[in-house]
Amino acid sequence: MNHVIIIGRLTRDPELRYTPNGIAVANFTVAVDRPYTNQAGERETDFIPVVVWQKLAETCANHLHKGRLVAVDGRLQIRSYETQDGQRRRVAEVVAANVQFLDRANEARRNVSVNEGGGETSQDQAADDFGEINLDDLPF
Repeated sequence: MNHVIIIGRLTRDPELRYTPNGIAVANFTVAVDRPYTNQAGERETDFIPVVVWQKLAETCANHLHKGRLVAVDGRLQIRSYETQDGQRRRVAEVVAANVQFLDRANEARRNVSVNEGGGETSQDQAADDFGEINLDDLPF
């Protein structure tokens, strides 16, 4: 099983591109603090590259900005590539299946969850699906 969940802050705005076939792909990096401190008493941070595809990439590019707190759910991918000077490099990155926006955007509190299919839900939208509950109507 290859399943990764990370929570952290974006180090830069997502970079949105399109493949020659017109498929959206976005890249961003998430800074994730380690749960312990080093010998100097400081927390170390890992900078984890994230790749998102299709509608999810466009949604992230439109709504995420440097400093936003996100939860990314996906899989770890190790890929290799060749630099312009001919050297072989390997990179580990998370390919996102879901991205949750965990903090405020534009002063409006929203907790948005986005998935690969491009579906987007928010807690505000979910609350609107339910009417007021009368306690006398409950069977217990």
